[in-house]
Amino acid sequence: MLAVDKPCGLPVVAGRRGHGADLMGLVRVRFGQNVANVHRLDAEASGVVLCARTKPALDYLSGQFQSKTVRKVHVALVAVLGAGGPADAPARARDASGALPAEFSVDLPLGEDAGRPGLMRVTRGRAGRQSVTEFRVLESFGRFALVECRPLTGRTHQVRVHLAAAGAPVLNDRDYGDPGSPLLLSGLKRGYKGRDEERPLISRLALHASALGFIHPGSREPVEVASPLPAEFEVALKYLRRFAGGGPRG
Repeated sequence: MLAVDKPCGLPVVAGRRGHGADLMGLVRVRFGQNVANVHRLDAEASGVVLCARTKPALDYLSGQFQSKTVRKVHVALVAVLGAGGPADAPARARDASGALPAEFSVDLPLGEDAGRPGLMRVTRGRAGRQSVTEFRVLESFGRFALVECRPLTGRTHQVRVHLAAAGAPVLNDRDYGDPGSPLLLSGLKRGYKGRDEERPLISRLALHASALGFIHPGSREPVEVASPLPAEFEVALKYLRRFAGGGPRG
């Protein structure tokens, strides 16, 4: 098998039009045409993508994803919105300070968004597929939070849609609810100078696939592969910790 730390902006496989680079194309140039991806990750996200180098390994690993025994962990920087929003948002609870609860889960069925090809939405009835994600707030910074996300099912854009339904869309996720207000140092630090040339502390989709836990196809032993937070995350967190008065939760 092969685990790859995918950068943001690179699709796992080529799109319908086949333009531009894709992760599997690059992997196969280096490791051979027999390498196959076991699962996918949003092009805009970064983090661990698992691949198989043999057919038996592919079957064994794919079976674990299908049986939902793989432990998937994502980390997201989210924008904590105010009250209101979707009526079917069971996790839109807040504590006395208005922050997200330390732990919560979202159990909402998802289906394709007929009005926006390629995107998903909460879908009731037969068209919706069961989708469950567990969340834990790692650090809270008032209007922002660092959240650990554990999807128990594997629907397209599941983590992003469920966080949006909880009133805490992934930062810079213009498809699913973040209003697009950038995370700026001037918004955190009083008396900040240099606004004319200021850039967002993080400009990418703030979602990172940080770890996968599964059974190794060869040794049959438990394995976890992990990816450290990208540099942009670390920069944003450094300034949030310094100026937003946050701290660990739970």
